Amino acid sequence: MDTEAQHVERDRSSRPSASEEISDTERPEGRSRFALAGRAAEWLPGGWITLTVLVCLVFLLLLSRFVMQPFQIPSGSMEPGLRIGDRVLVNKLAYRFGSEPRRGDVVVFDGTGYFGSADYVKRVVGVGGDHVVCCDREGRLEVNDRSVDESAFLHRGDSPSDVPFDVRVPDGSLFVLGDHRSRSSDSRDHLGSPGGGMIPVGDVIGRADFIAWPAGHWTRLTRPDAYARVPAAGGAHG
Repeated sequence: MDTEAQHVERDRSSRPSASEEISDTERPEGRSRFALAGRAAEWLPGGWITLTVLVCLVFLLLLSRFVMQPFQIPSGSMEPGLRIGDRVLVNKLAYRFGSEPRRGDVVVFDGTGYFGSADYVKRVVGVGGDHVVCCDREGRLEVNDRSVDESAFLHRGDSPSDVPFDVRVPDGSLFVLGDHRSRSSDSRDHLGSPGGGMIPVGDVIGRADFIAWPAGHWTRLTRPDAYARVPAAGGAHG
């Protein structure tokens, strides 16, 4: 049986002329929506201006709640990239559709029960299954037996870590460090705490994608190349 839709030619003379066609605003439902907005504007002090402001505020609230949320940097633990007082825009959809945090991402997470009752911003250096060690013979961070050159973002004068560690990151967790290692309280400081300093992926609020303020410091935060050659956990080493 032919399952394709059959197109039936209509008599062109039966089609209304342009002057007879009904615009959206002339349709009953269009008039109803317009009238409803008009009644709301009449009810509000300031009329249409107030209504427009309220609609914009609702839009911004929804945007902040579900898409992109601003956070203020409270400390120097992520210098030099993020400075005290910077406002970053955090992409809350970055890890919501099957994507996972990757090494090098700067993430904001809820540290309740692990770091403290607050939100924190740190860089991901280890994901589920990774073997993270500090330091190698040259004093560098090592992930899955591959040394990582962090000089592009590590604070000048800081070593990768003054505290030696050798950890295996559980599946579904992250090992995070600040870029200003000498001023950062991060996974290293909670190795003996519940969770071993690891952050559950489910507690990640989002990925910091932009510095929005101050205007002179505006920039897009990109993933550094330092981790590009790190093999997957259990993978072959080159």
